[in-house]
Amino acid sequence: MAQNKKQKSMEETLWDSANKLRGTVESSEYKHVVLGLIFLKFASDKFEERRQELKDEGKEKYLDMVEFYTQKNVFFLPEESRWSHIINNSKQDNIALIIDTALHLNGQVSFNYYMIKFSIFTVKRVT
Repeated sequence: MAQNKKQKSMEETLWDSANKLRGTVESSEYKHVVLGLIFLKFASDKFEERRQELKDEGKEKYLDMVEFYTQKNVFFLPEESRWSHIINNSKQDNIALIIDTALHLNGQVSFNYYMIKFSIFTVKRVT
């Protein structure tokens, strides 16, 4: 006789997974990690999408040039900040350090990009 298991909803499964991943981290602090990872995934998806556009347009020589991403309002991500790098290293013992590095590098890239954009905007308005 087959057992009738109650199947969990997606929300219950996600909630249980999040609690399991959280471990001993306080829930008030955990949101910073989760939101950072969500942003990193989003930025990485946009980066890969733009990278593929460049390949499709035959512009392979521009794949590593920041300007070809920022002109379309896409963050250029160093290899260590890309979602694929995190996934490829997810079984490593130092995954926490890999994620911290990815978020830190992405923060530097994002901050520098917006400071440059702000500087250009300010100079254009003043002159």
